[in-house]
Amino acid sequence: MEVEGSSKKMIATQEEMVEARVPLAYRDQCAHLLIPLNKCRQAEYYLPWKCEVERHSYEKCEYELVMERMLKMQKIREEEAKLKQGFKQPALPLIPKPANA
Repeated sequence: MEVEGSSKKMIATQEEMVEARVPLAYRDQCAHLLIPLNKCRQAEYYLPWKCEVERHSYEKCEYELVMERMLKMQKIREEEAKLKQGFKQPALPLIPKPANA
């Protein structure tokens, strides 16, 4: 399963995510890091200092995805701004000229 427009590839399969009970909202390109993080959390009774390495790698992956989407949106906005400038109507003069001039 590929996500269109993303540089990261899906590593976890749908079967793995279903088996690990990953919620639909979290089934993205970083799900392969979320599965061991959730297993670690359950094994360590959700103590926040126990699974720092797994959590850090998952959060870094999510951060990179967000930054990639932001850059893509910025490029789209820049392209739209260029198109708008190309179709700009000539500005009306602020001071009208007299009819006999």
